[in-house]
Amino acid sequence: MAVASASDVYYDPYDVDINADPYPVYRRLREEAPLYYNERHDFYALSRFEDVEPGLRDHQTYISGRGGVLEIIKAGVEIPPGTLIFEDPPAHHVHRRLLSRAFTPRRVMELDGKVRELCARCLDPLAGVDRFDVIAVLGSQVAMRTIGMLLGIPEADQEAVRDRVDANLRTKEGEPMQVSADHIGESMINEVFADYIDWRAEHPSDDIMTELLRAEFEDETATVRRLDREELLLYVNVVAGAGNETTNRLIGWAGKVLADHPGQRRQLVEERALVPNAIEELLRYEPPGPHVGRHVARDVEVRGTRVPEGSAVLFLVGAANRDDRRFPDGDRFDVRRRIGQHLAFGTGVHFCLGAALARLEGRIALEELLARFPEWDVDLEDARLAPTSTVRGWEKLPLVVPS
Repeated sequence: MAVASASDVYYDPYDVDINADPYPVYRRLREEAPLYYNERHDFYALSRFEDVEPGLRDHQTYISGRGGVLEIIKAGVEIPPGTLIFEDPPAHHVHRRLLSRAFTPRRVMELDGKVRELCARCLDPLAGVDRFDVIAVLGSQVAMRTIGMLLGIPEADQEAVRDRVDANLRTKEGEPMQVSADHIGESMINEVFADYIDWRAEHPSDDIMTELLRAEFEDETATVRRLDREELLLYVNVVAGAGNETTNRLIGWAGKVLADHPGQRRQLVEERALVPNAIEELLRYEPPGPHVGRHVARDVEVRGTRVPEGSAVLFLVGAANRDDRRFPDGDRFDVRRRIGQHLAFGTGVHFCLGAALARLEGRIALEELLARFPEWDVDLEDARLAPTSTVRGWEKLPLVVPS
């Protein structure tokens, strides 16, 4: 089925050249094909803020229960029960309320000093160096160790756990993720956490694992119970995956975008109060999750065209976040911009539970980086984008520091 359009614009989430800089294509989509259909991969895409924002809120038409990643939606595999990010109400509401206990404002704010100390441990040894990889040194370390602290994973094991979680998101460059029922089960219920859960059951502490082990809740059948072991493994895997990948990418984009805009970076060095707003502008300008997938549960008319039940839709967050209709001069980065609502964390019932934590980590990491390195360039010849179809960001980003 084709969407009538006079435009020859082509968008493909697996195209390496498009992924390197998708924004010219996003602009053409917004202007020429706001409802776009890709015949090769059989999906629709929406790119304007006025379509993406209400679409993400409409959880009855555009459901999450068949997956939030295009490959998973197209594969038609069964999603394990309790996979919060791939669930619909009422089960989603039950599981979200349970997990939200671990991300209260109090718990997040208590991490401020610990995250700052962690950043200092990462950056202080670099005094006097002329280059370093901000992903290896800071991005991957802050994200991994912060979520490790929350989960209660011993520090010595955190890198191995991160690498196992990250491996599930990697794809061959330019190719879709290979999806099967076994793959979904293995990636969502990773036994790497099993020993920690068993140990925490005998040695409770002030962490998410202990919280979830002890939590009693009323499930969607009105039964009061605790999580079983498989459900707990699933919860911990979801938290670990979400907490590692996206925050790492946010920190990487801070390094790249501020190198491209040295005048903006100078403003942050001179006026630290701008850093929180700069994080919001970074999230708008380069969202780590550039698109969100949904399954169409019922026929819906979009811009005068029927999108049939059973279709896959990509909501192009990266395009909506630069829509000039919502954000004037949207392709311009401005740390002083009055941003309002962007869509980097989604919206509606699936708004990211860890948004406050990601903001905290991003803010502190940027403050500590600027305090030690007020200037840097990027060695683009040695930089590398991560080969994934779910998030967009840097796997390697060498910063060059002037002497």
